[in-house]
Amino acid sequence: MTNLIKNFAKSESGAVTVDWVVLTAALVGLGLAVMAVVSTGVEDLSMSIAGDLAATDPTGNPFATNDTDIAGND
Repeated sequence: MTNLIKNFAKSESGAVTVDWVVLTAALVGLGLAVMAVVSTGVEDLSMSIAGDLAATDPTGNPFATNDTDIAGND
C-alpha cells in the first residue's frame, strides 16, 4: 500500500494537463475582462454609425455631411 502512495506522489503525468487548464482559464478570464472594458465603447460607436447611416440619403450626394458638400458649394 505504501508503494502505491509513493508511486502516486512521484507521478507527474497529470501536471501538464493542470498547467494547460490553468493557462486556458487565465486566457478566458483575460478575454472576458477585455470585453467588459471595450464593449461600452464599441456599442456607442456602432450606435453612432447606425444613426449616421440612417440619416444618409442614398439618392443624393453620399459624401455630403451636415447638409453641406465636402467639395464645397455646388
